[in-house]
Amino acid sequence: MGQAKFEIESPVPTPSAWVPHRPARPEKSEGGVRFECVSEYSPTGDQPAAISELVHGLNAQERDQVLLGATGTGKTFTMAKIIEAVQRPALILAPNKTLAAQLYGEFKSFFPRNAVEYFVSYYDYYMPEAYVPRTDTYIEKESSINEAIDRMRHAATRSILERDDVIIIASVSCIYGIGSVETYTAMTFGLKTGATADPREVAKKLVALQYTRNDTAFTRGTFRLKGDVLEIFPAHYDDRAWRVDFFGDEIERITEFDPLTGRAQTELKSVKIYANSHYVTPRPTLHQAMASIKEELKVRLEWMEQNGKLLEAQRLAQRTEFDLEMIGATGSCAGIENYSRYLTGRKPGEPPPTLFEYIPEDALVFVDESHQTIPQLGAMFKGDFSRKKTLADHGFRLPSCLDNRPLKFEEWDLMRPQTICVSATPGGWELERTGGVFTEQVIRPTGLIDPPVEVRPVSKDGASQVDDIIDEARATAAKGFRTLITTLTKKMAEDLTEYMHEQGLKVRYMHSDIDTVERIELIRDLRLGEYDVLVGINLLREGLDIPECALVAILDADKEGFLRSETSLVQTIGRAARNVDGKVILYADRITGSMERAMAETERRREKQTAHNLEHGITPKTIVRGISDVLEGVMEKTAAGRSGRTRGKSQRRETKVAENQVAFEPNNLRATIADLEKQMREAAANLEFEEAARLRDEIKALEGG
Repeated sequence: MGQAKFEIESPVPTPSAWVPHRPARPEKSEGGVRFECVSEYSPTGDQPAAISELVHGLNAQERDQVLLGATGTGKTFTMAKIIEAVQRPALILAPNKTLAAQLYGEFKSFFPRNAVEYFVSYYDYYMPEAYVPRTDTYIEKESSINEAIDRMRHAATRSILERDDVIIIASVSCIYGIGSVETYTAMTFGLKTGATADPREVAKKLVALQYTRNDTAFTRGTFRLKGDVLEIFPAHYDDRAWRVDFFGDEIERITEFDPLTGRAQTELKSVKIYANSHYVTPRPTLHQAMASIKEELKVRLEWMEQNGKLLEAQRLAQRTEFDLEMIGATGSCAGIENYSRYLTGRKPGEPPPTLFEYIPEDALVFVDESHQTIPQLGAMFKGDFSRKKTLADHGFRLPSCLDNRPLKFEEWDLMRPQTICVSATPGGWELERTGGVFTEQVIRPTGLIDPPVEVRPVSKDGASQVDDIIDEARATAAKGFRTLITTLTKKMAEDLTEYMHEQGLKVRYMHSDIDTVERIELIRDLRLGEYDVLVGINLLREGLDIPECALVAILDADKEGFLRSETSLVQTIGRAARNVDGKVILYADRITGSMERAMAETERRREKQTAHNLEHGITPKTIVRGISDVLEGVMEKTAAGRSGRTRGKSQRRETKVAENQVAFEPNNLRATIADLEKQMREAAANLEFEEAARLRDEIKALEGG
């Protein structure tokens, strides 16, 4: 056990009137399977003590525990062994999709015989509905859904409801509403060989579950009926479908087959069909919801007219009545989630149904990188509330839209089961819950010690930090290792990348404009040696597993702030801790308090690790990890949803650049092309046709056409 030295924040207030919602769960149909962690390694270093201590705390019904695990000490393996020891389902919360993808790949390898699922936001692009009163600008909701991630979300909820041996890897978006678990489970139905069923009635049930009939394009969430043969493509599969053969009104046979080739794979005795949407709603509930919406609209319009808001009243009446017509005709409408309170039967102010209502009470919650994840959980409600209140005040939405929201932090705190917060730098909230006590894990199984930290001036003898890091990066690349560089701004990251490229280095940049899949590709290519240097801002901190990295450089380390705080510096320094030759350079003209504390904490860990190695005769060695780990599962599945034509063009372009390394190649090809297309359309609208034609030709050249 350790004692915290971090500052403890004031406790979060909790509501007294609301009680966490725990619906009755259906019987498990595939239960009884035990968690079995498969690994060629066994716990070493600090891991056995940490596992034993945390398991003891869980068995003693401690609700909160903290694992302070230094980078590279095998925190993921520790979590896996804890799950195996207690034999309980688990939800692992990650602060972003990239880390969730990495955890998903690792847990899939640890638990190949169990259900490891992935539950993150299914939006590739999301622009929320908003109104800016100052400029009278209304922004309509615009989004692009990733079909592969949507399928994985369905697979996750199905596994939770049907199995005991399930591990869900989720991002913080799981505290957003997804539809009532009672409705979702009540609208499922089963088919069994030998049972009596009319194929036309089964087709009607599928339509009620938001499946669509399509006899030509057989894709996920569709079905086709030809005579006495019904084929269903379940929402949670991407490579398997079901064929149901009827003999009159009797189900004669159920076969699982490959929807691409049509080849039969397995005969099944029964199947259970879940809805094609988590927001599925029975028709009677829709009628009841419409009546409630009309009543709220009437009351709201009267209030607006009494308060002189005539324009807002007219706008609200027009928009809401159109939504009601669409719901009555089709069962849905654009922005139907804004009426979620009526669709789920919740009272005003009650929390929306979320993934936390699907997970069983005996589940474990691991909050990975808790120092970053916990603040995100606390901040999500406030931003959402401000945006929706503005919409309601100006007549774009009914006030009930405020109940379509993420959980408040105190609601999440009441609803979560036993929790273990995992971080190299735990924050104040986590430590306050445990009275400042934590379990420490700083000894690495490989014997690696924290990297030495060196402080260098920003400029010296006419040379700048940029010139110095270029020389260091060249030397690191000559040894066969990689370099990570952190800057303060996106512009500096891009400019530095271009300058280093001009100096002959193989370099890319990564920041928030890079989409999830491309970030994963960037990490993979860095590890493979496609390039030697990766430049970023704060995305190079938590959880990036790059054993090939031997140098981490932090530019302008003395600029105090979030990006150069003690927590950020400790996390960034940890990126070099997976390589025996790793080192860190802080470029600064003065040593700030954050730098001093971060270096002191690093030195404390180095001393403990060195003493352990001497005591046990351990020689440090670089971590060896398969490069495909971060890509397993998520990468292949999400990539399958991308256009093969676009992928082909990207590959052709890479070949061209390899043959002629003249122009700088931006790593975000799709974003660059989209920007050029926007410029081309603007030029054409301004009648600048020569400029538009030039941009068109440039786009074609980039696409390899």
